[in-house]
Amino acid sequence: MEFNWIILLGTALIPLLTGFVWYHPKVFGNTWMRAAGLTEEQLNGSNMAVIFGLTYVLGLLLSAAMAPLVIHQMHLMSLLVDEPGFGDPQSEVGRLFADLLEKYGHNFRSFKHGALHGTIAALFFALPVLGINALFERKGGKYIAIHTGYWVVTLALIGGVVCAYL
Repeated sequence: MEFNWIILLGTALIPLLTGFVWYHPKVFGNTWMRAAGLTEEQLNGSNMAVIFGLTYVLGLLLSAAMAPLVIHQMHLMSLLVDEPGFGDPQSEVGRLFADLLEKYGHNFRSFKHGALHGTIAALFFALPVLGINALFERKGGKYIAIHTGYWVVTLALIGGVVCAYL
Protein backbone atom coordinates (compact mmCIF):
# COMPACT_ATOMS: atom_id res chain seq x y z
CA MET A 1 0.00 0.00 0.00
CA GLU A 2 1.74 3.14 -1.27
CA PHE A 3 1.13 6.47 0.43
CA ASN A 4 0.62 9.41 -1.96
CA TRP A 5 1.75 12.64 -0.29
CA ILE A 6 0.66 14.76 -3.27
CA ILE A 7 -2.93 13.60 -2.83
CA LEU A 8 -2.77 14.30 0.90
CA LEU A 9 -1.38 17.80 0.30
CA GLY A 10 -4.02 18.39 -2.38
CA THR A 11 -6.96 17.25 -0.26
CA ALA A 12 -5.90 19.73 2.41
CA LEU A 13 -7.08 22.43 0.00
CA ILE A 14 -10.64 21.06 -0.10
CA PRO A 15 -11.87 22.89 3.04
CA LEU A 16 -10.63 26.18 1.57
CA LEU A 17 -12.19 25.55 -1.85
CA THR A 18 -15.48 24.30 -0.45
CA GLY A 19 -15.60 27.21 1.98
CA PHE A 20 -14.97 29.70 -0.82
CA VAL A 21 -18.13 28.46 -2.55
CA TRP A 22 -20.28 27.55 0.48
CA TYR A 23 -19.76 30.78 2.40
CA HIS A 24 -19.93 33.03 -0.68
CA PRO A 25 -22.54 35.77 -0.19
CA LYS A 26 -24.59 34.40 -3.10
CA VAL A 27 -24.70 30.90 -1.60
CA PHE A 28 -24.89 30.77 2.24
CA GLY A 29 -22.53 33.61 3.21
CA ASN A 30 -25.12 36.26 4.04
CA THR A 31 -27.37 33.79 5.84
CA TRP A 32 -24.39 32.48 7.81
CA MET A 33 -23.30 36.01 8.81
CA ARG A 34 -26.80 36.79 10.11
CA ALA A 35 -27.02 33.45 11.97
CA ALA A 36 -23.56 34.00 13.47
CA GLY A 37 -24.28 37.62 14.38
CA LEU A 38 -21.39 38.91 12.23
CA THR A 39 -21.09 41.88 9.90
CA GLU A 40 -18.90 42.40 6.85
CA GLU A 41 -16.98 45.07 8.76
CA GLN A 42 -16.09 42.56 11.47
CA LEU A 43 -14.95 40.02 8.90
CA ASN A 44 -12.91 42.54 6.90
CA GLY A 45 -10.69 43.28 9.90
CA SER A 46 -9.15 39.79 9.82
CA ASN A 47 -5.71 38.62 8.71
CA MET A 48 -6.76 36.36 5.84
CA ALA A 49 -3.24 35.03 5.23
CA VAL A 50 -3.17 33.59 8.75
CA ILE A 51 -6.73 32.25 8.44
CA PHE A 52 -6.04 30.58 5.09
CA GLY A 53 -2.66 29.23 6.24
CA LEU A 54 -4.05 27.71 9.42
CA THR A 55 -7.06 26.36 7.53
CA TYR A 56 -4.66 24.59 5.17
CA VAL A 57 -2.66 23.09 8.07
CA LEU A 58 -5.86 21.95 9.78
CA GLY A 59 -7.11 20.59 6.44
CA LEU A 60 -3.90 18.58 6.20
CA LEU A 61 -4.55 17.07 9.63
CA LEU A 62 -8.14 16.36 8.66
CA SER A 63 -7.14 14.69 5.40
CA ALA A 64 -4.62 12.50 7.22
CA ALA A 65 -7.26 11.55 9.80
CA MET A 66 -9.72 10.58 7.06
CA ALA A 67 -7.39 7.92 5.64
CA PRO A 68 -8.07 5.27 8.30
CA LEU A 69 -11.77 6.13 8.22
CA VAL A 70 -12.16 5.51 4.50
CA ILE A 71 -9.42 2.97 3.66
CA HIS A 72 -10.31 -0.36 5.23
CA GLN A 73 -6.97 -1.91 4.33
CA MET A 74 -5.28 0.35 6.91
CA HIS A 75 -7.12 -1.58 9.61
CA LEU A 76 -5.57 -4.79 8.37
CA MET A 77 -2.15 -3.21 8.73
CA SER A 78 -2.97 -2.03 12.26
CA LEU A 79 -3.96 -5.59 13.21
CA LEU A 80 -0.65 -7.05 12.09
CA VAL A 81 1.93 -4.29 12.63
CA ASP A 82 3.00 -5.52 16.09
CA GLU A 83 3.36 -9.14 15.01
CA PRO A 84 6.95 -10.42 14.91
CA GLY A 85 8.32 -10.23 11.37
CA PHE A 86 5.74 -7.76 10.07
CA GLY A 87 8.32 -5.64 8.23
CA ASP A 88 9.98 -8.68 6.66
CA PRO A 89 8.23 -9.71 3.41
CA GLN A 90 9.69 -13.23 3.81
CA SER A 91 8.19 -13.83 7.27
CA GLU A 92 4.91 -15.64 7.76
CA VAL A 93 3.04 -12.46 8.74
CA GLY A 94 4.75 -10.52 5.93
CA ARG A 95 3.58 -13.08 3.35
CA LEU A 96 0.08 -13.14 4.88
CA PHE A 97 -0.15 -9.35 4.70
CA ALA A 98 1.12 -9.27 1.10
CA ASP A 99 -1.31 -12.04 0.07
CA LEU A 100 -4.27 -10.29 1.69
CA LEU A 101 -3.39 -6.99 0.00
CA GLU A 102 -2.95 -8.72 -3.34
CA LYS A 103 -6.37 -10.36 -3.07
CA TYR A 104 -8.33 -7.64 -1.28
CA GLY A 105 -6.21 -4.49 -1.53
CA HIS A 106 -8.50 -2.81 -4.05
CA ASN A 107 -11.81 -3.63 -2.37
CA PHE A 108 -13.84 -0.57 -1.42
CA ARG A 109 -11.21 1.80 -2.86
CA SER A 110 -13.46 4.15 -4.82
CA PHE A 111 -14.48 7.79 -4.67
CA LYS A 112 -18.07 6.73 -4.00
CA HIS A 113 -17.12 4.58 -1.02
CA GLY A 114 -14.89 7.29 0.47
CA ALA A 115 -17.57 9.93 -0.03
CA LEU A 116 -20.03 7.70 1.85
CA HIS A 117 -17.66 7.41 4.80
CA GLY A 118 -16.91 11.14 4.66
CA THR A 119 -20.63 11.87 4.86
CA ILE A 120 -21.02 9.45 7.76
CA ALA A 121 -18.10 11.16 9.55
CA ALA A 122 -19.73 14.55 9.04
CA LEU A 123 -23.09 13.40 10.39
CA PHE A 124 -21.75 11.38 13.34
CA PHE A 125 -18.72 13.51 14.32
CA ALA A 126 -18.97 17.02 12.87
CA LEU A 127 -22.70 17.52 13.50
CA PRO A 128 -22.57 16.59 17.20
CA VAL A 129 -19.46 18.73 17.80
CA LEU A 130 -20.91 21.70 15.92
CA GLY A 131 -24.31 21.21 17.51
CA ILE A 132 -22.97 21.11 21.06
CA ASN A 133 -20.81 24.20 20.50
CA ALA A 134 -23.70 26.05 18.84
CA LEU A 135 -26.07 25.23 21.68
CA PHE A 136 -23.71 26.69 24.26
CA GLU A 137 -23.05 29.71 22.02
CA ARG A 138 -26.84 30.18 21.81
CA LYS A 139 -26.84 29.81 18.01
CA GLY A 140 -29.91 28.55 16.18
CA GLY A 141 -30.71 25.65 13.93
CA LYS A 142 -29.92 27.62 10.77
CA TYR A 143 -26.36 28.19 12.01
CA ILE A 144 -25.95 24.47 12.73
CA ALA A 145 -27.47 23.47 9.38
CA ILE A 146 -25.20 25.79 7.36
CA HIS A 147 -22.04 24.53 9.03
CA THR A 148 -23.13 20.90 8.96
CA GLY A 149 -23.91 21.15 5.27
CA TYR A 150 -20.44 22.57 4.66
CA TRP A 151 -18.81 19.69 6.54
CA VAL A 152 -20.93 17.04 4.79
CA VAL A 153 -19.78 18.33 1.40
CA THR A 154 -16.18 18.90 2.53
CA LEU A 155 -15.70 15.54 4.25
CA ALA A 156 -17.46 13.68 1.43
CA LEU A 157 -15.02 15.22 -1.05
CA ILE A 158 -11.98 14.58 1.14
CA GLY A 159 -13.11 11.02 1.87
CA GLY A 160 -13.77 10.33 -1.80
CA VAL A 161 -10.38 11.59 -3.00
CA VAL A 162 -8.46 9.96 -0.15
CA CYS A 163 -10.16 6.60 -0.64
CA ALA A 164 -9.77 6.55 -4.42
CA TYR A 165 -6.27 7.99 -4.80
CA LEU A 166 -4.30 7.89 -1.54
